[in-house]
Amino acid sequence: MSKLVAPHGGKGLVCALLEGGARDAELKKAAGLKQIDISARAKGDLIMMGIGGFSPLAGFMTKADWKGVCENFQMADGTFWPVPITLDIAAADAAAIKVGDEVALVRKGETFATMKVTEKFEMTDADKRWESEKVFKGLGDDSVGDKFWQVALEDHPGVQMVMAQKEFNIAGPVKVLSQGEYPVEYPGVYLTPAQTRAMFDERGWANVAALQLRNPMHRSHEYLAKIAVEVCDGVLIHSLIGNLKAGDIPAPVRVKAIDILIDNYFVKENVFSAGYPLDMRYAGPREGLLHATFRQNYGVNAMLIGRDHAGVGDFYTLFEAQEIFDRIPVTGDAGKDLLCKPMKIDWTFYCHKCDGMASLRTCNHGKEDRVILSGTKLRKALSEGAEVVDHFGREEVLVLLRQYYQGLTEKVEVKMQGAASGSKM
Repeated sequence: MSKLVAPHGGKGLVCALLEGGARDAELKKAAGLKQIDISARAKGDLIMMGIGGFSPLAGFMTKADWKGVCENFQMADGTFWPVPITLDIAAADAAAIKVGDEVALVRKGETFATMKVTEKFEMTDADKRWESEKVFKGLGDDSVGDKFWQVALEDHPGVQMVMAQKEFNIAGPVKVLSQGEYPVEYPGVYLTPAQTRAMFDERGWANVAALQLRNPMHRSHEYLAKIAVEVCDGVLIHSLIGNLKAGDIPAPVRVKAIDILIDNYFVKENVFSAGYPLDMRYAGPREGLLHATFRQNYGVNAMLIGRDHAGVGDFYTLFEAQEIFDRIPVTGDAGKDLLCKPMKIDWTFYCHKCDGMASLRTCNHGKEDRVILSGTKLRKALSEGAEVVDHFGREEVLVLLRQYYQGLTEKVEVKMQGAASGSKM
């Protein structure tokens, strides 16, 4: 009997992926259906529905689900969910689709799913602005008053994605037919919730923490993971291997950096690395909630949440992603509530006087004694060929990252806001 936390939603792992003969038959049928081109984001969402990562979702959200999630963190049936999972289509496609129709969902010539359309609803610019304000607007300097819209259209990739969506959404259950490139390109790293749960069970783990990564793992990440190792049965270092924004370091490099750290600085029996196939939504605190929600499906009951988790620019306050967990609805129904809880860690850094890693809760020294760590700060230094200060990262990892940046023919400017620079400490 597994000792792990139950999947989110109270229905076990809800997996929409077809295999074998059922998949072959559905692919044959899909060839005769209306073809709908989907975004990279929707592709990742479909794969997560296929493998059970988005349990209990079995398809894209209705308008009632969309509205409830944006407004109250709950789908129409009261199940907790932090960000909309919707499928946008062009007005011309919407006009050709009736409720009850089946369509094929295609990206770059590959059929990822079929879908039974149960609803279609228009998304006006006003609707998109409302979603952006509900989901992406935080409490930070870039969200104060009218400044949010002055800055967001230029500098918030999440808002930009929402505002660029097509004119309609369609909702309905899906049958997923592909896991994309991930099983081939990331063997042993791309793992389904069923696989991670089996691995945790094999190790006898019951209390499992997850560390979310979209940047290369620096000393602060390493410290967070080791804090969790001390108090949990084990830690899943879980990297995003979907799409990121321009200037972020690609998944193969980040995965290799994690492997170097695990080989040299961890007890392997207590930690392992895996990847998941989503694109970043850059939703700040709401994305922290999403990270906890789907990690519950992977068998994780504690989500490490540090400073500026999933932050963008200065749209969010430094610990807003921790505080939001205290504001979400709790119904008392374990099948509807979020069971994966935050493991809240204060701002961490290397302190020269402490002669080691520390946090604001453990170190009483001044800012001048601290090496402020952030993924953005590391990427900026590396992209500009600048010196990386001592104790920022492990030298074995920095060698790998320098090689990556030296091989780039085109570089993207990395903006340094207050949250990443340490000016807000």
